[in-house]
Amino acid sequence: MTSEPIDPGVVELAARVFDLARGGATEDLVGYLDAGVPVNLTNDKGDTLLILAAYHGHAGTVGALLDRGADHSRANDRGQTALAAAVFRQSTETVTRLLAAGADPDAGGPSARATAAFFDLPAMVDLLDGR
Repeated sequence: MTSEPIDPGVVELAARVFDLARGGATEDLVGYLDAGVPVNLTNDKGDTLLILAAYHGHAGTVGALLDRGADHSRANDRGQTALAAAVFRQSTETVTRLLAAGADPDAGGPSARATAAFFDLPAMVDLLDGR
């Protein structure tokens, strides 16, 4: 079975959308999502828009993605979730939004809880434990 090459315009659009998530350009990103870009789009490493926004600490972008149905339980190819990424970056507001949306601190590998313990992040442990 042969596959058709991906249209370079589609590749360029995907790269632009991932850059918007990384950069926290919420308004522009939402425009693309509302125009039909899949909210759970993943890159070649399995990173979703939500994982990238969470890793870079963009709580507003994370909220907008969650509001549009982003799957907070999806893990990338290394088993990392958006919550684990936000914990690693110690982004309190992002962690809070993900927990409020139902993200599981014990999902993924390493999980958000394991990440907080490994990097000795007591404030994140407390947040994950609801303290």
